[in-house]
Amino acid sequence: MESILRIEQIEKYYGNKLNLTKAIDNISFDVDEGEFVAIMGASGSGKTTLLNCISTIDKVTSGHIFVGGEDITNLKGNKLNKFRREKLGFIFQDFNLLDTLTAYENIALSLSIQNVPATKIDEAVKKVATQLGIEEVLNKYPYQMSGGQKQRVASARALVTNPELILADEPTGALDSKSAKMLLERFSHLNKYYKATILMVTHDSFTASYASRVIFIKDGKIYSVGGGTGWGGGLIGFNNDNVLVLTRENASVAIENGIRDAVEFGPFLIVNGVASTVVGNG
Repeated sequence: MESILRIEQIEKYYGNKLNLTKAIDNISFDVDEGEFVAIMGASGSGKTTLLNCISTIDKVTSGHIFVGGEDITNLKGNKLNKFRREKLGFIFQDFNLLDTLTAYENIALSLSIQNVPATKIDEAVKKVATQLGIEEVLNKYPYQMSGGQKQRVASARALVTNPELILADEPTGALDSKSAKMLLERFSHLNKYYKATILMVTHDSFTASYASRVIFIKDGKIYSVGGGTGWGGGLIGFNNDNVLVLTRENASVAIENGIRDAVEFGPFLIVNGVASTVVGNG
């Protein structure tokens, strides 16, 4: 399968020689076309910095990021603007909708910037609104919508241009549990039936569980785990890159005996070593 995103040995430093902070420490991974990948880690782990570098909000200190085969680390000016406009869809935690525009106008704006004809804009907006279940709020302003509706409108705005890669930064962070579940189910539907490629940053285990693959980050590094597949009776396992694969069925994991160099991620315990027993707690 073709890789939409390829990260090659990227590093990101902040500060100066006297006070240097390494936010990203030699990270490499791929995201294939049609994958739904979550990046999970505690506050300060480097996950948002990583997303900012992928989205070109920030620049890497070293290494390379490829999107659709194009090295984006050296893009500038009009080429960078074109890349952001045509290749990426970004979903923010705080929605970032324009208060003076209706939901329809907020979604249509990204197409208007690309000079798409009005008839095609109307068709595209109504199509994505149907996919996300927001047809009834298209004529409403953001202050007239619930948090869940605003986030689905923001998601529609990111999706309407058919970007190669959708980036979501804590998309459920400002939502109640019901709205979060509804949004995540829509993401899962778009990924499964429309092959949308999604890279989502979260600190929440339930949110991460909707992804087909979860990458754990700590101190700016991917925390890989030694071991084979099929741990815990198939509830937990690892892909070919030795990265933990997670599903909702194993959203809480207990590892007993033989633990060494354990690192805790919320309800998860990631072990750099061998554990004699792994149990999935439904």
